[in-house]
Amino acid sequence: MDTCQSFSIGPAPRIRVDSVGSGELLVLLHGIGGNRRNWRVNLPALAAGLHVVAWDARGYGDSDDYDGALDFRDFARDLVRVLDHFGAGRAHILGLSMGSWIAMDFAANWPERVGTLTLCATHTGFAQFSDAAKAEFVRSRKAPLLGGAEPADIALPVARSLVSPSASAEALDQLVDSMARLHKGSFIKAIEAVVHTDYRDSLPRIAVPTHVICGTDDPLTTADMAREVADLVPGAELTIIPGAGHLVNIEKPQEFDAAAVGFLRRHAGAATDA
Repeated sequence: MDTCQSFSIGPAPRIRVDSVGSGELLVLLHGIGGNRRNWRVNLPALAAGLHVVAWDARGYGDSDDYDGALDFRDFARDLVRVLDHFGAGRAHILGLSMGSWIAMDFAANWPERVGTLTLCATHTGFAQFSDAAKAEFVRSRKAPLLGGAEPADIALPVARSLVSPSASAEALDQLVDSMARLHKGSFIKAIEAVVHTDYRDSLPRIAVPTHVICGTDDPLTTADMAREVADLVPGAELTIIPGAGHLVNIEKPQEFDAAAVGFLRRHAGAATDA
């Protein structure tokens, strides 16, 4: 694999990225408790024949925090900036959990800039849940932090709630490290914003090759939820990886890489400018 370069893309809030490889652009979008480090185990396989960029979303990792509330579409607007920085008219987009909803939002509003979509550990958005369920999602994640806890204090129990029963100690440690690196204020903003997502109406309009990947043991975004997404997107492929929890790329990296790379290789050229 080529040497991985890390740098920030401006203007503010500056977006930190890891960039490796050459060819068509593939952008990797992490989840609500993640950062660009979540993809490092996958980069060698994904960067074989592609230019892979993994970002820290605004308010995450080494990217800038920002003033005011978060409009969830800000993430997609930042993705436009990333593509523009690399001179890419279109790109392959691969997102996990919150990253998948950013990808859906980007595809709904900038469809001409999407070559392929890979949606991992996903569902159609939080509008499908009751108001009570959404409120509990927000409360359970905000309450400890508002009560004085820091992300590092909640990292282990949250990580344990996301992995499969068979997850390795190494996979759990990666999740704990990821959660411990969260920016407290920006994480709370993301929690509050993500519950307003709803892509049930836009998914049937996706007109690019789409791949949905999930784990059998994901307690948060279940296999049935993934099937619903795949059923709504015309021609979408579905891969269910046995024994994987929510962070399927970390728990089962070889199986994830094989599925993701296989799909991307079959559709190479989809992101090439006309």
